[in-house]
Amino acid sequence: MIGSMKIDLISDYLEKLIPDAKIELNYTKDYELLLAVMLSAQTTDIRVNQVTKVLFEKYPSLAALSEADIEDIEQIIKPIGTFRKKAFNLKEIAIKLKDIDKIPNDRELLESLPGVGRKTANVVLSNLYNEECLAVDTHVMRVSKRLKLVNEKDDPIKIEQKLLELFKNKNILKLHHQLVLFGRHHCKAIKPNCSECELKNICSYYKTKFTK
Repeated sequence: MIGSMKIDLISDYLEKLIPDAKIELNYTKDYELLLAVMLSAQTTDIRVNQVTKVLFEKYPSLAALSEADIEDIEQIIKPIGTFRKKAFNLKEIAIKLKDIDKIPNDRELLESLPGVGRKTANVVLSNLYNEECLAVDTHVMRVSKRLKLVNEKDDPIKIEQKLLELFKNKNILKLHHQLVLFGRHHCKAIKPNCSECELKNICSYYKTKFTK
């Protein structure tokens, strides 16, 4: 059983390290967030921001994007991974949502869209509607396992459930961004900043690599 002292230790350190945590994807409209998150699979937010800047300027509405030439969309988003599939998804989402004024607070609808799974829906619902959703990406998964908040064999849904329960008295939206940024910039997959980390004493990675 994981005690409240450990949860407070992690939460307090993340607050100290990343006090202004927020999503690093750029967007000005609700649907732009949805599209950007969908595009961010298997690539970096930096690269997504580079292509969406061009994409959203050229096609400033879902209606415009729904009528775009698929080859032009592909050319714009080519720097990111699986760009052909994502170009198809972009156009299909635009077609399906072009008559909707605002992305609805509706998980079922969101997850019915091409290229949109639970993780993407969680990001959209938490950022647009402050729903207590926690998207488990590779960073959240890695940090959670290293800090022994979850089991090594837990899948993303199980990890999400456990984290929501463990941090139920915390700001889940902010915590999610803190976990993502902590994993992205500090607790990295390769060469993490262990020597500077105040959580190393409860970290399984640190104990395995440096305390034998």
